[in-house]
Amino acid sequence: HLGIDRTQVMAIGDQENDLTMLQYAGTSVAMGNAVDIVKATALHQTATNSEDGVALAIERFVLRDQAPRAPLPCCAT
Repeated sequence: HLGIDRTQVMAIGDQENDLTMLQYAGTSVAMGNAVDIVKATALHQTATNSEDGVALAIERFVLRDQAPRAPLPCCAT
């Protein structure tokens, strides 16, 4: 109802209950500590919770035009 296209949505998850959200989002990111099915479903991976994985993903995919692109130290994209 907000008119936001799914290609403009980012979802970050770590458990099976996040799968639908990750499948919907144009940018899907699995936490480094996510279960295997989440890592296999998401298009990208970030660091773990204790390694500030959410912040790294936001910097990379949301703030990329406003801040230097931070590498995701542990994971492939």
